[in-house]
Amino acid sequence: MGSGPRLLPPLGLCLWLCALVLSAGASGSSGVRKRGPTVTAKVFFDVRIGDKDVGRIVIRPLWKSRAQDCGQFCRFGHRGEPNQVLKKGYGYKGSKFHRVIKDFMIQGGDFTNGDGTGGISIYGETFPDENFKLKHYGIGWVSMANAGPDTNGSQFFITLTKPSWLDGKHVVFGKVIDGMTVVHSIELQATDGHDRPLTDCSIVNSGKIDVKTPFVVEVPDW
Repeated sequence: MGSGPRLLPPLGLCLWLCALVLSAGASGSSGVRKRGPTVTAKVFFDVRIGDKDVGRIVIRPLWKSRAQDCGQFCRFGHRGEPNQVLKKGYGYKGSKFHRVIKDFMIQGGDFTNGDGTGGISIYGETFPDENFKLKHYGIGWVSMANAGPDTNGSQFFITLTKPSWLDGKHVVFGKVIDGMTVVHSIELQATDGHDRPLTDCSIVNSGKIDVKTPFVVEVPDW
């Protein structure tokens, strides 16, 4: 998906975040234990299109096997636990959705250049693909944009279809749980020949919401 610098990987990946990960599965009404990644926090984006505030997108990072991706996403979302990158003021607040393809995806996270050529990570220049256990199951899944294998940075995209051809190429790490109407509002914006919205679609505020009771998101083939 997007191109541009990707900065990340050592092995010292946010171990404090791993402590938040609880593997206990929640039981449904059938009494069958749910199988899937655990949700311990949510990230929100308040979005403005042009000069109009259009609402909030809420995303649940799926921690169980995505500590790197989820850790970075939460930290860029609320700019917590400052390190060399975050101390420079980098984060999703103030950035734009710079690429929009109707019936496919919207892409954001380039808070350095704003056009898909930039982005930076909290881990280093780029960081490797963690694993591809989660798939692009349909609309509203959140995945890392990259410029090829092991080139993850800060850019991400939200699916508007079921792009199965991206499975094994882009790491899925989250799901939109509220605000798909906002996502679709961005999707409907007119774009230029490079898929850039003609009207700015900006994240005017972002943050992390802690989940009091962690829960499991059931996914196929987990």
